[in-house]
Amino acid sequence: MDKILEGLVSSDHSVPVKRAIVKKVVEAAEKEVTEEQCHALFTLTTRLILLGEDAFQRQIGIQVLEAYARYHRPEFEHFFTKDFALTLLQQGYAHLDRKDPAVIDYIHCCLRLLISCPSVLEIFAVIQVEVLRMVCERPEPALCAHLSSLLSDFVQCLPRDKSGVLFCQQLVRTISYFHCFASQEQELREYVGQVTKVSTLLQNIWKADPATLLPSLQEVFAIISSTDSSFDPSIALASLVQHIPVQMITVLIKSLTTDNNVKDASMTKALCRMIDWLSWPLAHHVDTWVIALLKGLAAVQKFTILIDVTLLKIELVFSRLWYPIVRQGALAVLSHMLLSFQHSPEAFHLVVPHVVHLVQSLRTDGLSTSKAFLLQFTELIHCMMYQYSGFPDLYDHILEAIKDLPKPEEEKIKLVLNQSAWTSQSNSFASGPLKQLGKSETGKTGLVNLGNTCFMNSIIQTLFMATDFRRHVLSLHLNGSNTLMKKLQLLFAFLAHTQRAAFAPKTFLEVSRPPWFNAGSQQDCSEYLRFLLDRLHEEEKTIQVLESVKPKMASLVDTNGKEPTAQSSPQDTEESSLTPAEVKPEDDGRTLTEKMFRGKLITGIRCMQCNCISEKGEPFTDLSLAFCPSATSQGGPQPEGPSEEPKGLCQGSVNGGSEISEPGPASAPASNINDVTNEPPLSVPDLVNYFLAPEILDEDNAYFCEKCSSLQRAERTMKVVSAPEYLILTLLRFSYDAKCHVRRKILDNVTIPPLMRLPVHAPSMATQCSSSSSSPLQVDSPESSENLAKKLKPSREEEEKERIHGAEEMNGDDEILSVPYVLSSVVMHSGISSESGHYYSYGRNINGADGTQHTANHLALNEDVGNGQGECSLSTCSALPIPPEQRDTVSNGGQEARDWLLFNDSRVTFTSFQSVQNITDRFPKDTAYVLIKNYWMLLSKTTSCIYRSRSLMLGPMLSRLLHPPPHSGPTVQMTITHRGAVAHLVEVEVEGGFNTISRLVF
Repeated sequence: MDKILEGLVSSDHSVPVKRAIVKKVVEAAEKEVTEEQCHALFTLTTRLILLGEDAFQRQIGIQVLEAYARYHRPEFEHFFTKDFALTLLQQGYAHLDRKDPAVIDYIHCCLRLLISCPSVLEIFAVIQVEVLRMVCERPEPALCAHLSSLLSDFVQCLPRDKSGVLFCQQLVRTISYFHCFASQEQELREYVGQVTKVSTLLQNIWKADPATLLPSLQEVFAIISSTDSSFDPSIALASLVQHIPVQMITVLIKSLTTDNNVKDASMTKALCRMIDWLSWPLAHHVDTWVIALLKGLAAVQKFTILIDVTLLKIELVFSRLWYPIVRQGALAVLSHMLLSFQHSPEAFHLVVPHVVHLVQSLRTDGLSTSKAFLLQFTELIHCMMYQYSGFPDLYDHILEAIKDLPKPEEEKIKLVLNQSAWTSQSNSFASGPLKQLGKSETGKTGLVNLGNTCFMNSIIQTLFMATDFRRHVLSLHLNGSNTLMKKLQLLFAFLAHTQRAAFAPKTFLEVSRPPWFNAGSQQDCSEYLRFLLDRLHEEEKTIQVLESVKPKMASLVDTNGKEPTAQSSPQDTEESSLTPAEVKPEDDGRTLTEKMFRGKLITGIRCMQCNCISEKGEPFTDLSLAFCPSATSQGGPQPEGPSEEPKGLCQGSVNGGSEISEPGPASAPASNINDVTNEPPLSVPDLVNYFLAPEILDEDNAYFCEKCSSLQRAERTMKVVSAPEYLILTLLRFSYDAKCHVRRKILDNVTIPPLMRLPVHAPSMATQCSSSSSSPLQVDSPESSENLAKKLKPSREEEEKERIHGAEEMNGDDEILSVPYVLSSVVMHSGISSESGHYYSYGRNINGADGTQHTANHLALNEDVGNGQGECSLSTCSALPIPPEQRDTVSNGGQEARDWLLFNDSRVTFTSFQSVQNITDRFPKDTAYVLIKNYWMLLSKTTSCIYRSRSLMLGPMLSRLLHPPPHSGPTVQMTITHRGAVAHLVEVEVEGGFNTISRLVF
């Protein structure tokens, strides 16, 4: 029969003929056959199965072998012995290698035929030993899959006891070598199927013998935590995760995270590789294990590991969102990583550039599950933008892409954020290492956030962009000094000349932080600015006093006949001096802070009974602008009709007085009165006018008149009599809620004009009933500010006339200068309360510092400006119109839009003035908080020389410059000497009641 079969296989007959003959051979198996014939048939069929030239020959071999072995089992038992099985496993068959899967399949087939024979037990014992050896040799996925099929069908072949544990561990390690190099879909499917068979075998072993589970998991962790750079375990290990009982997660994770023998580097590797498992298409619960390990590490405060892994793997996790089969698990891990990483926006900003592309893909991929997934994804993005607000340049395109999708409620966002943070100590973390090696295209250097230090970073960048101030600081002789000004000088020098992307101002933070500021806590940037300027001023004053004493001490020493060497050396004088590099005799002794930032206000109180006037002067470095209880878009005081409600007066105090305002629509935490009234939003000039508006002192806040010797109804007025070069305006957005005992933020939008004029009164000799020093009124006292919020204007017509008459008396013959200011910097606060949020700033190169083109011509005003001023009174603050040919340059387009920069801690980018103006419309939590405006000398088209106020400063000299004596006419010859330089004013043009300088000759 074997000869017939062999001849048939090698014949040229057609396949149908061969199948018919084979069928006859199979049917003949029922008949009696000698042992020699059976052996010959078994040998032939074995050769066909293992060495057949094609699938047809292998199929014939299997059919004949199964038929004769079933009917002649004793003969087959004598043929397939343990020795033959051992030979196949150790040596292979003929030229067929022992590691060929066909050998395992042949043995698998033979075992099914011998399952009821006693001799099969001996074969099982041989296979138990050999499969352990084979697994230790790290077989390929195909062979391991075939072996797993054999062992799954014949569990008697599995090693037992200690060998069983060792087998599981070695099989786990073998899986770690299952690397796939296929690129075709069919090959990938085969690879995944092979891995699934092996992992299923392990699952069955763990179920049958639970004692093997823990050692197997320990082997998994040993593999993925290896720091050996030459070995990278396969992600096929992810196939094991779905077979680990979920109830074991808590116990295993706690055991791993509390094991002192596990080093941080090993844990980091393990977590990174587990995150890589998200790429495995059929692994369930991978996201559960990854999140459990992240939480476990947070519980034992392994924050360094969490930070490193998040920054390293966040982009990879995000990339898995593109693949529907692993999308849901990847989103779960991404959500936890982003929502728990709450000390810095760095992780979120790594994925921001990819958000829009993913949203567009989800909208168009046509999958039924994509819409629901898109809603989950955009909810996460909204939470992250809420947490890390203050990056308009990054979020604009995202908001545009998801504008038609629902946005979660604020309460839900807060709940999600509060539940996910892995630590309440997140404020103590600094940002991770910067990926940038050099400066950005802006050429500016950022400042590293050292843990809620954005309040300092925004102020430093704002002062650095104040060009004149920066130049004066950098020109000071401070060799050997250890003053705060020296630290500021070094910081400015570093920002100006370093090639780093960002600098960590640790030293400056230590010396400039107010004593009551807790490290790592959110602080008020305006309070910090005020403290910093006061410190610089007091420090310089002290040094000036010490310098003035030295000559007197030296003369006393000479008089007493002491040696000249007892005098202070020139080096000592230079080291402690804060004077500019070129000190001139005419220097007025003012500190740099006074010259740059200090102005003067005069507060006048007129008794409405006797018209006696009392005035008091007060210096200021910033104007704190309150929001009026019933805000209006019209600048200055408004006329009141009989049916109108009187307008409340709640002026802000100078230098950071009380921020308490009368409760009303404007002080609600998230209110916007403009939405209710449909009126245009408030503007900065509106707030300035409200600050300077007269108010009535009456009832509980009545004024004690010395002349009347009683409490009287009075009117209080404030006017600026000396304007600084840099005008600092602080918008008092944080009001105290007496009911809830918390400070809330006023989110009303305030428009910011690029150019503004401030009314400045020339001092007059008004008749006063008491000296200026006798007035007890302090505008920066909390009591005063609280009472101011309660005052209303008189509504009676005679009182209004009396007020106007009194105001004329108080103004007397005052000249009112309209001092122009150009917007230099804006500090934004992003958030809804004073205790949380983020500060960032916009800044502009006003006059082309650091070698950039001078921008004076871009903001210069022609005759149209002067003509436009006739519409407004010089006694009110107002925005200046921009010449038509320059509007695009200033506000939106043109190359000069790159003069505007956005400073957000380490990040510095180009932006435009349009972004500054529209920021609150696009991001309602982002509001202007501190503005710095730079004095700007108006120039006409005939200007031949630019000469800014940094040389002339302001005061009486500027008053004479802008307002020459009446007898001089429209053209005057005037000589002004300042710091040794002589400037001849050749021509003054009077346009629309507004003086502009035409030409200065040196």
